[in-house]
Amino acid sequence: MTETVPGIEGLVALPSRFAARETLDRFEACVRRKGLLVFARIDHAAGAARIGKRLRPTELLIFGHPQGGTPLMETAQTLGIDLPLRALAWEDATGQVWLGYNDPRYLARRHGLVESPPAEAMSRALAALATASLEG
Repeated sequence: MTETVPGIEGLVALPSRFAARETLDRFEACVRRKGLLVFARIDHAAGAARIGKRLRPTELLIFGHPQGGTPLMETAQTLGIDLPLRALAWEDATGQVWLGYNDPRYLARRHGLVESPPAEAMSRALAALATASLEG
């Protein structure tokens, strides 16, 4: 089940039955199987711990492929601020883990693209990756 996060425009979130780290591990594996590039993985909770703070599990994956992002940036170069794509796995205050990402259609609109077939295709592909990573 995909849902938008109340008050956060363009953010899509799916509940996960796995821990945050495993959720992002599974998503990263799907991303790699599809031939996408992983640019970075950031453990925000580990960063917080380095300064003596506690943060519930929160990990970010930065990924993408020039084949998907370049057509968007050819039309609106400012999309480069939002690309490559990002996925976030986090545990909320109730213990529920989520896998979230910015909907590429929202990103396209943010940069002035009213209709964007590349963003539509990217949105469908990202939804499929997220759903597949949470199955099993």
